[in-house]
Amino acid sequence: MGKRALFIGGTGTISTAIVKRLVNDLDWEVWVLNRGNRANVLPDGVKQIIADINDEEKVLEAIGDTTFDTVCEFIGFTLDQIKRDVRLFEGRTKQYMFTSSASAYHKPAASYIITEGTTLANPYWQYSRDKIECEEYLMKKYKEDGFPVTIIRPSHTYDERNIPLGVHGKNGFWQVIKRMQEGKPVIIQGDGSSLWTVTWNADFAIGYTGLMGNRHAIGEAFQITSDETLTWDQIYQTIADVLGVKLNAYHVSTDFLRAVGDKYGFDFTGSLLGDKSVSVVFDNKKLKRAVPDMRTNVRFDMGVRYALDYVLAHPEECQKEDPEFDEWCDKVIASLEDAKLNI
Repeated sequence: MGKRALFIGGTGTISTAIVKRLVNDLDWEVWVLNRGNRANVLPDGVKQIIADINDEEKVLEAIGDTTFDTVCEFIGFTLDQIKRDVRLFEGRTKQYMFTSSASAYHKPAASYIITEGTTLANPYWQYSRDKIECEEYLMKKYKEDGFPVTIIRPSHTYDERNIPLGVHGKNGFWQVIKRMQEGKPVIIQGDGSSLWTVTWNADFAIGYTGLMGNRHAIGEAFQITSDETLTWDQIYQTIADVLGVKLNAYHVSTDFLRAVGDKYGFDFTGSLLGDKSVSVVFDNKKLKRAVPDMRTNVRFDMGVRYALDYVLAHPEECQKEDPEFDEWCDKVIASLEDAKLNI
């Protein structure tokens, strides 16, 4: 008898790859509960429930007496949302998989080697603190009531519609790519030597699906990342190489970016100091013990080529210009160049 999964969300960068792997390769019965805004990305055979997860009465009406082997939460960010899920699915699922974040790990980092046992504490990013609060509640429910939780901590995961970057504006990555194409200097946080890990979403899906229905995953937390570690300079240089342009890197300290970025609404306190400016290398031994098939198939130089091919071929979908961010970059660089001349 096939297993049945319910995805809350199910059409995002990470979850889309997982849904496709379950339906196409692993023969799961997959249900997806969301507002139906991106139904076109779902493979044939998925059972879709179009509803607002916060409308608990409507959700229960749609589900009826159906039970699930695994409920996969991808759009739960706050404790109230997680308590809602517990009300909805306690007794209706054998496993509840909560998508947390590797940004929840201790900042500043006590060690650049990150395991699931690394302390959770992030004073710089409310998003991460909310995830920590959710994790603590769910583990308490497991210990006291046997609620069958598995916690997942992704790091920087991307797909064909996303280019991983450190510093960008409110409209995402495209303006940085455009600056590269135009030969403009591109801001990289710090001196570009801090270590980072980016993971192709289909590789992430191998680890995630291997934990679904896995009795060794109940009551446990797992980080799922690639085994490839790069400096930020290497990440940007790889993007430039695929574009066929010369990288004009301009390094700016994270503290300076925070000071001149936050007032423009660019959250560099959370996204940089609370995450991407900190060197991290993930030790994935625990995941590989539980999921022996976990491996990195798509190196960054491969994945970014897939992504750029897609982005350049889909301008309306992917190329969102950001003149405010472009102007801000020019101002930051001009002010620092002026300081070099006048101090």
